[in-house]
Formats: sequence, C-alpha cells, structure tokens
Amino acid sequence: MSYLERFVNATVRALFRLVYIMDIDELQTLPPHGPGIILTNHTSNLEGPAYYVFMQPRPTTALGKIELWGNVATRFFMRLWGIIPVSRGKADTRAMRRCVRALDRGHFLGMAPEGTRSISESLQRAHPGVALLATMRRVPVYPIVHWGFRGAGACLRRLRRSRVVFRAGRPFYVKAAADSESRPSASELRAITDEMMYQIAHLLPEQMRGHYSDLSRATTDHLEFIDRPRAGTT
Repeated sequence: MSYLERFVNATVRALFRLVYIMDIDELQTLPPHGPGIILTNHTSNLEGPAYYVFMQPRPTTALGKIELWGNVATRFFMRLWGIIPVSRGKADTRAMRRCVRALDRGHFLGMAPEGTRSISESLQRAHPGVALLATMRRVPVYPIVHWGFRGAGACLRRLRRSRVVFRAGRPFYVKAAADSESRPSASELRAITDEMMYQIAHLLPEQMRGHYSDLSRATTDHLEFIDRPRAGTT
C-alpha cells in the first residue's frame, strides 16, 4: 500500500468518525485475509468508502458503476482503491473476469446484488451476478449489512453524530461450486440469489427487508454454512 493510500484511508476514517458514531465491531469479525465475497445491501454512496477504509489492511476491492470514472474526484478514489468498473444493465463479462482474478489473488470482493441504491433503504430484488460468481469460485460469502448513513446533516445541525451500524451474519459457501461441470441454469441462479439475499434480510431491521420481508420463504438448499471467522486484524 502506498503512502498516499495510507494517508487517504486515515483521512477518510477520521472524517467518518467525525460525522458518525461508527459501530464496526462486527465488521472486524472478518478474517485478516481473503478470499471472500462481502454480500451487502446498498443504501448510500458512502457505504463503499466506509467498507473499504475500515476493512484495511485486508486486501479488498469491490464493484463500482462505471459512471464513477467520469468524475474527476470519484475517479481518483476508484483508481487509488483498485475498484472494478462495471457497466450496469447488461452482462459485463470483463468485470466478471476481473472479479474472479481478484478472488484468485486472495482479495475480499464487495458486492451489492441489488445493483443500485435503494432510495427507501429497503432491499430490492437482487441480480444473479453474485450467485454466478459464487458458483465459479468456492470462496466464503460473508453477509454484512449496514444502516445509518442517511440523516447525517440533520444530526450535525443539532450538534449530534448519527450512528452507523454494521451487522455480520454467518458465512457460507454456495454448494454449486467451481468443480461443477455445468453452469447453473437461470432458475438455479435465481434460487441461489434469493437464498443469499435472505441471509442479509434477517440481519436488517424489519422495515428495511423490502422484497425479502417474508423470512418464512427463506431456504438454504444451496448454502453450506461455515464457522464464524475469528476477529481479524484492525
């Protein structure tokens, strides 16, 4: 890691702690090394930087919409942090190949399967890309959710910091793994995706579960749960 990145990461962490009370204890249950897929909800443009800087020094990358490279300021952070650009609305095979390479190098890969921010903060129906990736490489999937990034301005006007909470669930493998000779069908990928999303839904407050509110419909046929990892290096 370069001195520039160390400085930027430290500055961003300090800014987050200035504005928010950061409840990151469960984020720190991640092991110190990957590979692994971080499965999360998507409510704010701030969550990506928060995950990245508070997961350090773990090797980490994530997918980011390609539009972020069109702005000078955001492009700086995307390049500094090695974020993988993805074109939304189509199958981006180049981005998928880069994700596979990142996992092969032992990185944690952040993915928000909803694909776009939820304005209401409630879960939206997820896209199956994360399920496909999890069947291509047998790596642990770590369900981690967050809430609290909204409303910081109002709290600051009252000279109060709002609280951002991270909650981690039980990690798992997807059973349809890389040693499978055939690619999962579209219906299988949909079933895997929904099972993965229910794992993050049950970590969220009820009002944020959205499309995955009915937990009685959750199944785990394609998931193989593993022991919760030991606390990582901070």
